[in-house]
Amino acid sequence: MTIKYIQGGVTSPKGFTSSGIHCGIKKNKNKKDLALIISEKECNAAAVYTKNQVKGAPLLVTKDHLKNNTAKAIIINSGNANTCTGDTGLANARKMCEFVANSLNYNTEDVIVASTGVIGVQLDIDKIKDSIPTLVGSLSENGYLASTEAIMTTDTFEKTLALELELSGKKVTIGAMAKGSGMIHPNMATMLSFITTDINISPTLLDKALKASVNISYNRISVDGDTSTNDMVTILANGLAENNLIDEENEDYLLFLEALKTITISLAKMIAKDGEGATKLIECTVLNAKSEEEGELLSKSVISSSLVKAAIFGSDANWGRILCALGYSGIDFDPLKVDLTFGSSVGDIKVCENGSPLNFSEEIAKNILLEKEIQILVDMKAGSNTVTCWGCDLTYDYVKINGDYRS
Repeated sequence: MTIKYIQGGVTSPKGFTSSGIHCGIKKNKNKKDLALIISEKECNAAAVYTKNQVKGAPLLVTKDHLKNNTAKAIIINSGNANTCTGDTGLANARKMCEFVANSLNYNTEDVIVASTGVIGVQLDIDKIKDSIPTLVGSLSENGYLASTEAIMTTDTFEKTLALELELSGKKVTIGAMAKGSGMIHPNMATMLSFITTDINISPTLLDKALKASVNISYNRISVDGDTSTNDMVTILANGLAENNLIDEENEDYLLFLEALKTITISLAKMIAKDGEGATKLIECTVLNAKSEEEGELLSKSVISSSLVKAAIFGSDANWGRILCALGYSGIDFDPLKVDLTFGSSVGDIKVCENGSPLNFSEEIAKNILLEKEIQILVDMKAGSNTVTCWGCDLTYDYVKINGDYRS
């Protein structure tokens, strides 16, 4: 059995249910703002957190609760980040875990917490407390869409996926949901993502697989250059697939890692495509880099460039901006060896060879760049490493959205 996508999300693996409701944090009563994911069995758990020095209270509480590498539930609110809220914010993050634990007869340390939304505003914890009975009562194997909707802020569509694979004769399922549209910049990873799986795997290898998948997916996207304060990726594995325990890096581990990378890359591309105000997904692939690290820094520099993003918005084949972005990446390379090619679903066109302009058709180039998904191929001719990062164009609407974000 190969890896295959199925319809679903965080409730697709055995033993998981979820819910999503409106509790009143968001003013719009039609928008859900509180989500819950639970497992019927204790899970091995791992997480990766933002590297921003300013971290939201939920991240600090989650880190503390995951010291034993286990968890059974995740509660998430949107509309308020619970960041820069002092001791009150920490107390509120802990209370969110306590509310769930008391309702489900779990240990408080078995519940982890996440928040997203406006920074610097105290969370109305009473609204969450009063909504816990409804939240718990709404738990369902079909709740993945409701919980995905409840974690959205400026997202324009739900980001939810599930896939299946076979390990030691057993069907293993991975489900995931994510949110992210603004404050997206590589550095782990300025968004929220919650992954569930019924795989039977040791905590050490679960943590290793999560970090490896994050490094080549969520850490390779950028929307606006802002690394957020609250963002993290978590994974819960409850073992109900009953595959042979994975406690060494064998063939089963490698297949699981491939599946995990597949789902996180797909979600990362969704986030980049859904950048605030964005109209186009930008995929920059650096070919023949000296090392993977250098390739990543070069590619990130291109997708993070405001001038490159603006040019793609305008369908302008202004390739000099790309070479410029490569030049300030901090990587030492020979500009006179670089080739640049633009591509999309309608074709591709090389615009630069060995650092010099080619006599290309501006009309053909514009038609290529008018598409919704744009590829930028950069051949460094310096090694044998290939790295891809994802971003989006920069539009007028980005400023509009962020100019009145709190209103």
